[in-house]
Amino acid sequence: MRLAHHRVAPERRVPDLAEDARAGLLAPPRSMPPKYFYDERGSRLFEAICDTPEYYPTRAEAALLTDVSERVIADIRPAHVVELGSGNSHKTRHLFAACERLGIHPRYWPFEVSPQIMLDSAAALIADYDWLHVEAMSGDYTAGLGNLPLPGDGGRRLILFLGGTIGNFEPAQADAFLAEIVSLMAPGDALLLGLDRVKDVATLEAAYDDAAGYTAAFNKNLINVINRELGGDMPVAGYRHRAVFDRTLSRIEMRLVAEYAHRVRLEALGADFEIAAGEEILTEISRKFSQEAITGLLGRAGLRQTAHYPYGDDQYSLVLAVRD
Repeated sequence: MRLAHHRVAPERRVPDLAEDARAGLLAPPRSMPPKYFYDERGSRLFEAICDTPEYYPTRAEAALLTDVSERVIADIRPAHVVELGSGNSHKTRHLFAACERLGIHPRYWPFEVSPQIMLDSAAALIADYDWLHVEAMSGDYTAGLGNLPLPGDGGRRLILFLGGTIGNFEPAQADAFLAEIVSLMAPGDALLLGLDRVKDVATLEAAYDDAAGYTAAFNKNLINVINRELGGDMPVAGYRHRAVFDRTLSRIEMRLVAEYAHRVRLEALGADFEIAAGEEILTEISRKFSQEAITGLLGRAGLRQTAHYPYGDDQYSLVLAVRD
């Protein structure tokens, strides 16, 4: 059998939607974690965002992977490719194409919260690569990595964390998460990390507020999720999308801004709250990295950079790192 599915037990409990809403919505400053964007509609909207002319990270990373995958695979010669937050595995295809050209045939271990998307993608991959075996893992990587059913056969592992997703973590959370990744790594293993870079504000803000309105719909879809899952009555039309770059924190912030004062009822919580006109709910951060920040991020985790692949004039970076 070339496709297996493993459900990964969490190492630690993470809050559910009701708990996050109680902690983040009932009193200001209001916020919600971005993981709740990704219901079926939200996932489709994110795919549309990735195709917009404004959203450069997907194109930049794809171009880099096209250029450097063969070098990465030839350098690491992995027996296993482990991808955290694999999504539809589209970007990983560049690496498997390189594997095929080089005659290196690793086993693929995608880890994703949405099993169906992952399994559908895995089925397509094994149809295209007759040597590929996929050990699909479903769970929440923020709940810990210690229960991943990875083999102890001594084969080298190439761990992927792409898409600039590390930027969605607060600094302390990013440090802790990379430290967990390092704990999985043995000598010879490597991490390929995607990082979005600091650049002009207009380009950054446009990437998170496209002219077609997909990002606005994606952000406002969080309201649909809250209403559906928590018995809420938040007016979707009563909020507008806002994306702004905070220079001090070097991050894009996505927010929902109340157009008028209103009361919200969340039946599942047995709670109401008042939100004022112009009040904002922080829904996502996306940190952007300077070279200095990248060096600090890797160093604090106990990682040593072995290769840096920049896109354009340091618009985006892929970094290959090993355990120091």
